[in-house]
Amino acid sequence: MFSKRLLAASLQPLMLSLLADGPKYGYQIIHRARLLSEERIVWSNSKLYPLLHRLEQDGLVTAFWKPSESGPDRKYYKLTAKGHTALERSKQEWRAMNTLFTQLWAPA
Repeated sequence: MFSKRLLAASLQPLMLSLLADGPKYGYQIIHRARLLSEERIVWSNSKLYPLLHRLEQDGLVTAFWKPSESGPDRKYYKLTAKGHTALERSKQEWRAMNTLFTQLWAPA
């Protein structure tokens, strides 16, 4: 597991990154985060949806309903133009931070 502080600091860029390749519904987001993090990120609905709703309020994602072939309709989330811009800015910041830590932690 990641520390709560590290995960809290990375929630927005993480969610934007998970949605960067196209719209997803809640379970898809939870599953992909779990898979990519090798089980270090295990979200519940009660953690996921407040974040998605905040990103929606901030104009970074938009939501829409789509019929499901195997059950009730699903609510999908996708990045807006503002969300793509925020993701690119986050990538620059995180890459710069990664470069800093790589330099600090490199063997002397």
